[in-house]
Amino acid sequence: MVEESYLRVDALVAAIVDSVAFRPPFALFGHSLGAVVAFETARALRDRGGPKPEALILSAYHAPHLPNTTPDVHRLPDEQLLPIVERQFGELSPELHDDPEFRRLILAYHRADFEMIETYRYAEGPPLSVPLAVVGGTEDYPEDMLRAWRRHTTGPFTMQLFTGDHFYLRKQRDGLLRFITSVLANRSPSSMAARLRTAG
Repeated sequence: MVEESYLRVDALVAAIVDSVAFRPPFALFGHSLGAVVAFETARALRDRGGPKPEALILSAYHAPHLPNTTPDVHRLPDEQLLPIVERQFGELSPELHDDPEFRRLILAYHRADFEMIETYRYAEGPPLSVPLAVVGGTEDYPEDMLRAWRRHTTGPFTMQLFTGDHFYLRKQRDGLLRFITSVLANRSPSSMAARLRTAG
């Protein structure tokens, strides 16, 4: 049985906050759509009087108050969506590409992710008070669109760019892990053992 996908960021965030026992110390990391989910999860925890993360580390997505520049593709038919998915995530093997059931399943999950990010709208609210670190690829979003995250926290803000595109982390894994480690190391000593919860 295929699990029904979430189609809205707020519904996914509510499910995360309702079902996950956030026990400090912890940090939140999210890439692309996951960056939005991690950010909104931190805000939801704050608004519910829950624990706050030691750090919020967001990758490959522009500050949420900026206009959404993501192309609207979630409504495209499968035959038009498949090339977009393969350009971003890599081509499927011939065996999987020619399997209509697998192709349908893969496209359904990607379509849901596209719909979540394309329909997401930031709601104004007070900034967080946690350390916020932003990471991105030099060939992805412009630097000023990433630096604009600064307004969303009253805590420390850091930013790191790596050579690469939206999926810079595929080739820059070691550098990214070193950056995350340095962000956590700048927190209290207990943060070195923080449980890093990933969101995407």
